[in-house]
Amino acid sequence: MDSHVTDPQALLERIRAAGTQFQSERVGKAYAIAESLYQGEMHWSGVPFLTHVLEVLETLLPFEPDEDAVIATLLHHVLSLKGMTFGEIEDRFGTRVRALVGGVHLLAHVTVHDRRHSIDDLRLILLTVSDDVRTVLIALCDRCTLLRRAAELPRPVAKKLSQDALQLFAPVASRLGIYTLKRELEERAFPVMYPGEAERIQEQLARLIAEKGKFLEQAAVFVSGYLAEQNIDATVDARQKQSYSVFSKMRSKSISHVSDVYDLFALRVIVPSEAECYQALGLLHRLGRPIANRFKDYIAFPKPNGYQSLHTTLAQLPHVPEGVFVEIQIRTVTMHREAQFGVAAHWSYKEKGSRTAHALAQAQLQRLLSTQQSIEQGTGKDALVDHIFVLTPRGDIIELPEGATPLDFAFQVHTDLGLAFRAARVNGVIVPLNYALKNGDVVEIMKRKIPEPSSQWLQLLKTASSKSKLKRYLYAQQRPELIGRGRELLNAELLRFHLPVLDTDLTVLKSYDGEKLTKERREDILMKIGQEAEKAATALTHFDALKGKLIHDLPSRIVRNSRKETVVGIEGNVPMPVRYAKCCEPQEWPRGDIAGVINRSGAVMVHRDECKMFKNASKGRRVRIWWK
Repeated sequence: MDSHVTDPQALLERIRAAGTQFQSERVGKAYAIAESLYQGEMHWSGVPFLTHVLEVLETLLPFEPDEDAVIATLLHHVLSLKGMTFGEIEDRFGTRVRALVGGVHLLAHVTVHDRRHSIDDLRLILLTVSDDVRTVLIALCDRCTLLRRAAELPRPVAKKLSQDALQLFAPVASRLGIYTLKRELEERAFPVMYPGEAERIQEQLARLIAEKGKFLEQAAVFVSGYLAEQNIDATVDARQKQSYSVFSKMRSKSISHVSDVYDLFALRVIVPSEAECYQALGLLHRLGRPIANRFKDYIAFPKPNGYQSLHTTLAQLPHVPEGVFVEIQIRTVTMHREAQFGVAAHWSYKEKGSRTAHALAQAQLQRLLSTQQSIEQGTGKDALVDHIFVLTPRGDIIELPEGATPLDFAFQVHTDLGLAFRAARVNGVIVPLNYALKNGDVVEIMKRKIPEPSSQWLQLLKTASSKSKLKRYLYAQQRPELIGRGRELLNAELLRFHLPVLDTDLTVLKSYDGEKLTKERREDILMKIGQEAEKAATALTHFDALKGKLIHDLPSRIVRNSRKETVVGIEGNVPMPVRYAKCCEPQEWPRGDIAGVINRSGAVMVHRDECKMFKNASKGRRVRIWWK
């Protein structure tokens, strides 16, 4: 890039000359920040960052970008360099610039740095990650700028860049009707990606032109004069089909030589009005011989991307050699601008900030997306990828499923952030817990000092990993209670087989299918039983100490006192081991009233009902007993 471009005043003049209305002070401030943040930083393409962003801006200028788009282009790498946060961008330049910078940053991440999606999905992501066409436009200009330096890059890098241009970025530019960028992307990428085919097509074209002569310009001059004689003020341009378009046509039609391509040569006729398009068509059909089945009325029936023109193919056109066909494209000045700039042509940038202009572009983009979805559905593909991309305040990108909430975002960033969740701001506004995040949202999480997660959050979380993290935390908090519950369930199962209940060290659980378990892992098993993730009866079959002892038909026996033969009746007739409390020695009071307390090992401790120790026992552990 010329050195004068890096001069701030020269830059402002070039932007103004391109037709953009802006506040010099605001754009100048953005340039100063960019110059400061990019100072000494090199772009991966091998040029200084400032040089790169200015080259991107040069590519964008023909589209007459508005002030916000110019500023966003200057700053579109500050997030990746961690030079500014979203909050700082918004404070200095407003929400629209913040959204544009975030959108371009997102697209770079998804299409370049984190390629985990198919090309088909990436095309849809490019179209759907932002509802602002300027985001995609800046991204496409960035790609074009990089391709201009393809010859200076290592061969593998240049080839990957070119492959992405042909498979991803050029098709997206085509879907948006931005043919100026589509053509540049294809023409620069084609010889890098297919050097042999590009050379062969160029050789065939050179031989054909040498054989037929440079006739197309003469034909253009003649057609322009002919239409003027018929009182139609027309601009006529000669156009030869691009090499990559020729290559694609030859490959799809199994053609071996460029001379067999019908629309290799073309004339573009631009007239003032739609009515004159049809008048010119009739006149040209008299001037040359129209080829059957080669007429297309894209004015009455526009292409899905909004493209409008009349297309016809003529033979025997004056000044054109025998046997050579010429495609004629007829359109108005407005149609021509839209053919060059596509959706971007709807940004009436001269009406700076106009809501009408914004609404037009939004509506056109939505029509495009709607059409694209129906096309994708028709081919059996998913209508839209089922993931969204949102950002942290510092510009880190988080991928989430559609419908994800701020809670999902928090857990995805870090488990501790999710557990300490208090509230969330999305694009600077507090939102409810069940808010469905959208592509490009900037999410800020506010934390509690002490985590207070709720089991009700499980209903709001959409990602399995977030649910799993929350469940693990909740279970850990409830671990003592769940272990106690598991012990009770396992003891009941042991008693069903007339086996001793668990002791304090859980000795029976020590060996599990031949594997020695630590005390913690034995408790883990009890916790699983307590939370009903595993059945007690199933767990028993794995403990080596119990194998061969789980016999269901043992004769029932009365549970008796280990010291005396006195029998104690237990509420519910549940067979449980009985121990006498040493505090009040109830065995010495065989006819008095007694009461029971279930201890931690699952045995019933017998107390006199007037015993102070019994009265201090937890009511939840008390059980009614009597002397039989």
